[in-house]
Amino acid sequence: MISKPAIDAERIRKAMQSGKAADAESGGLRYVRFVHDFEDIARGTVIFDHGTVYGYPAIGRLLALRTGLAKQLSGPFWMEEKIHGFNIRVTRIEDGLIALTRGGYVCPFTNDRLPDLLDTAIFDDQPDLVLCAEVAGPDNPYLESAPPFITEDVRLFVFDLMRRNSPRFLPQDEKMELSRRYALPSVEIFGRFETSDLKPISDILKRLDEEGREGAVFKEDSPRQRRTKHVTGSANLSDIRNSVYSLLDLSPEYFTSRILRLALFVDEQELEGSDDLNRRAGAAFLDGLQEAIRRHHREGRVSHRFRCRFRDPENAGHLIRYLKRASGHVQIVKRDLKPDGEFWLLEFDRIYPSLNGLLSDWLAGKVVFD
Repeated sequence: MISKPAIDAERIRKAMQSGKAADAESGGLRYVRFVHDFEDIARGTVIFDHGTVYGYPAIGRLLALRTGLAKQLSGPFWMEEKIHGFNIRVTRIEDGLIALTRGGYVCPFTNDRLPDLLDTAIFDDQPDLVLCAEVAGPDNPYLESAPPFITEDVRLFVFDLMRRNSPRFLPQDEKMELSRRYALPSVEIFGRFETSDLKPISDILKRLDEEGREGAVFKEDSPRQRRTKHVTGSANLSDIRNSVYSLLDLSPEYFTSRILRLALFVDEQELEGSDDLNRRAGAAFLDGLQEAIRRHHREGRVSHRFRCRFRDPENAGHLIRYLKRASGHVQIVKRDLKPDGEFWLLEFDRIYPSLNGLLSDWLAGKVVFD
């Protein structure tokens, strides 16, 4: 059965005229992608002939747990793990499955690997279902870090379910029932809490922090589907450590906000006086920068090597082309594509011109006037 788009043609026309939406194409499949939020339509919303896949809405970050939970959430809520990975939505379009990035692009990597990441039979019974998931692991093409409990390749974790043509999430009990029935790989659900349950919530966050995991999402158990998220101190350190190659390209607020978030987490979780934490905070900056300098001495440039596996080598080429279009001033250089067991292993470098240029000048002896 073919379903119709949930957004009428006039609204699409207005969005495109204002630069909020644009035509897009992938593998012969044409669609409209919302580049920015427009009225009540979230960025990343995608309109196909067969229906609309709504964008995943932005979730506000909670910085002070004690006061924030009661202020942001009314009544009971579910607490789930927040996985450090990249956000995708998976649904069936025409006769095939498609994986969409947060921004509404077709992800060549996830599309290729879907049969390895979940049992796709769920879409035979639920053809209009949209899986909202995080893909994480060291062998991903987008992020320079991964959750500590994933040591190779990538895994997929479902955290929400939607239906085509609707921006609403399925209720928690329905999501959990479908996840059990179809054995969907899912994020850990810690339970249902009240805003007064600060001690057990804090204990969970402390454990996540000690294990180097990212944090939690709190989902109000009500029709308004209010959500908020809270990240651990370890997650802020990881963000800093894995972004130092982009030190000259990111705004200063990127780093200062994470330092402040770390300080707030330390205060709220009563972690003061930790020499190890102080050392890790400094190392988050210095370790990456020292490695950048050593790499520049050794190779004449600052880059990060990515590795990811494909079923079809043609999709590796699609990924490289997609990354080159999306990466702006950062350079993407393909290094190798070779058989690796039942897969094809792609290796490519992400090169950081701004830091390269600065180190080249300074290491060559250029004088700087402060």
